[in-house]
Amino acid sequence: MDSDRRNYAAFMIHALFLALTKNFIDTNTVIPMMILSVGGNAFHIGILSAILIGGTKLMQLVFAGMITPLEKKKGPLLIGINLRVASLLVLSFLLISNVSSIALIIVVMTVFSFSGAYANIPYTDIMGKSIKAEKRKKLLVNKQLISSVGVIVSSLIVKLLLTKYSYPVNYSILFFSGGILLLLGTSGFWVLDEKKSKKGEKLSVVKQLGQFKKVFVEDKNFRKYLLFLNTTGVVIATLPFYIPFVRSNIELADSLTGTFLLVQMGGALSVNILLNLFSKDQKYRSLLYLLVAISFITPLLALVLPANYMAYYPIFILGGAAFSLTEILSAGILLEISSDENRSLYTGLSGFGSLMQVIYPLMFGFVVAKVGYKVVFIITSFYLLIGIFAAHSLKCNRLEIVNQSETTL
Repeated sequence: MDSDRRNYAAFMIHALFLALTKNFIDTNTVIPMMILSVGGNAFHIGILSAILIGGTKLMQLVFAGMITPLEKKKGPLLIGINLRVASLLVLSFLLISNVSSIALIIVVMTVFSFSGAYANIPYTDIMGKSIKAEKRKKLLVNKQLISSVGVIVSSLIVKLLLTKYSYPVNYSILFFSGGILLLLGTSGFWVLDEKKSKKGEKLSVVKQLGQFKKVFVEDKNFRKYLLFLNTTGVVIATLPFYIPFVRSNIELADSLTGTFLLVQMGGALSVNILLNLFSKDQKYRSLLYLLVAISFITPLLALVLPANYMAYYPIFILGGAAFSLTEILSAGILLEISSDENRSLYTGLSGFGSLMQVIYPLMFGFVVAKVGYKVVFIITSFYLLIGIFAAHSLKCNRLEIVNQSETTL
């Protein structure tokens, strides 16, 4: 097998095992329900969501300067993933030992989140170097497709475990299984053929901030990318709150959490099958518009559905579709607007795109207790709609960017 095929296979192997892992630690259903089972509330879910969703990307700013100068980045990638494995195994042990508390869970999940931030920088850089430009969108769409199939399988297993076992055994089994599967997912990267990057200078904090400032000031297109992440991209941070919202209206057992997870994965799989069938070029703009539309509709739809668990299925179908689209767009556009030389820097700087993904869940958990879900969901819906401006003007593929550069010369 030549180097290109081996690298492509490495990312697909990781995608498969990561897909099987994701449902065991799903931040939109499993984690919120586990927090509620421990005795937490929407505020605690907000804190954990801020860490797991926004905090992961924000910490990339801290780690970018450490990893960017390295010629090879496979080592940091494996370190980051293995720290995530250890975190899940520790959490499993804490739960089954009945020594867990909300504070302790948050600490362990913080390690899990930040090690993911550490791993994502080399992951993005290696993908950019190892996968040819003309194959990147195909890889991302195929990754999402295989992920969707994998998570459908694992969601069935999650539903079975949540139905068969009670707390804390059910969640302990989930996190232990997730850790083992994530460990198996590293197997693809052990055989990956990584090209050397140009050796860079180790940067002080001041120099890192100077580089960040230069990119932010000079690259108007990157600022629009950050606008997208901080507006419509916040849809990911809204998803964990649909579980406590539904629970506030109907009685919600652990088995129903597994059902909602399965429905959510069905939405993700459906959108990925459609993309694989009909999205043949390297352009992302139509997908941006689609994501904005889904993000705007979902919170409003949640408010008008009757209080019946089957009636809430559309929320999770659309939520799964929005999550999948956001994953494709945030990664794909970043690969297009960056180059081999600055990709680690841009990946770190994209952490600014998660500021609202940190702020939003913290505000949501606090404000919903004061004014209720109706007001918060309406405000959220119109805030997510602001992303239409980025969808309209963002140069989101390499050809557009090259043409724009030639025009300005």
